[in-house]
Amino acid sequence: MDRVPVLKIGDILLVSIQVDMDDNTALALQDTLTERIVETSAHGVIIDITALDIVDSFIGRMLSTIASVSRVLDAETVVVGMRPAVAITLVELGLSLTGVRTALNVERAMELLELSRPARASSLSVVGDGLDVFDDDSPVA
Repeated sequence: MDRVPVLKIGDILLVSIQVDMDDNTALALQDTLTERIVETSAHGVIIDITALDIVDSFIGRMLSTIASVSRVLDAETVVVGMRPAVAITLVELGLSLTGVRTALNVERAMELLELSRPARASSLSVVGDGLDVFDDDSPVA
């Protein structure tokens, strides 16, 4: 079984699929990527599918699943390098890749992830040092 490398660039994980994706490779990638998101606290995932000539319904669903899991783990997914024939096939199969953002290339994907960063940061707020300690005698508000 071929392995797909997952590279870390800042707080973004880059996956460049350069092998033929069979179902087992796709499932292994999904597991590996999920683990890496947690290990690195990545805020973004870029999946480059430029080398893929064919994306079947299973691979399409796997991309949607990765995006959904990533979102739950506080990371956004962008798929890049989709060939026109692949896009047409996905539409013909009725796959919308729900939750998956797309970009023409890695550079544009990095820009999209950078643009989403302020919105993500402003939606989080921490009061004080973010640590509240209560003992049995302290009143709880």
